Amino acid sequence: MSAMQPMNKVISLNSRRPAADPSRGRALHATRAATRAISITSGKGGVGKTNIVANIGYELSRSGQEVLILDADLGLGNLDILLGLAPKYNLSHVITGEKRIGDVVVEGPGRMKILPAASGIQELTQLSGDQKIGMLYALDQLLDSVDILLIDSAAGISPNVLDFSVSAHETMVVVTPEPTSITDAYALMKVLALKYDEKRCRLIVNQVSNENEGRDIFRQLNIVAQKFLDIDVDYFGCVPRDDIMTTCVKQQRIVSQAFPESTAARGFRNLARKTGALPAQALSSTDSHLLWNHITREDLSWK
Repeated sequence: MSAMQPMNKVISLNSRRPAADPSRGRALHATRAATRAISITSGKGGVGKTNIVANIGYELSRSGQEVLILDADLGLGNLDILLGLAPKYNLSHVITGEKRIGDVVVEGPGRMKILPAASGIQELTQLSGDQKIGMLYALDQLLDSVDILLIDSAAGISPNVLDFSVSAHETMVVVTPEPTSITDAYALMKVLALKYDEKRCRLIVNQVSNENEGRDIFRQLNIVAQKFLDIDVDYFGCVPRDDIMTTCVKQQRIVSQAFPESTAARGFRNLARKTGALPAQALSSTDSHLLWNHITREDLSWK
């Protein structure tokens, strides 16, 4: 996106429908009830979240699932870099109306599809509610042929991050054994529960020394969440610490593809198996919660 282009050009994307039309959203959702939308997020950056998304997506694609990954770190997207891709267009071109969303989808390893984000465009981190709705509406057009949508959320608790996180059927929070990561994960769960009325999230513990460490961290967070928050935390699994991950990141390769028998790859395979087994969500004709209904509320305290 050129620096000369004002962000208010985004309304060109929204001109095809009313800016906040929950009934229109209900109709769209009812047509693709089998699509599972899963957000993978974290309270703190640097916990390996994007690597987890990429490897789960790769394993699911290899198993025959049609997978689409949305890089929802809109201003600092790096999923394409991690995968060694060089897309010509990205979501900034969709938001400004220069391209249709299908035009910016690229194929990644294992035939999974990628919606790349832009990098270094600050305006994209401050989208209005109507702009977010416009992008999610465009995303809807792709989901009829998708089995699983993985949303690679940015880290943190900003509205731009959480609006995409709670637009999914499932929210998975990534944490590592570091105290700062655990603290920030709890902060994220607190905001999800208190501000967005989320009742459940799943926990993935990355870079553990063994399974017991992963479960211990889950127990720590679950005890505090049960005591102070109205949110259920489910232990979804862990990924062992593996030096081969650093090698693969530098080479822009997916460890599950390059070293399928490595310790980390086995952890990713287990997470992918459990992800693929999650039940598809069914929506009634009156249910408009999924994808953007929460953004259309006029009383959002974030505004």
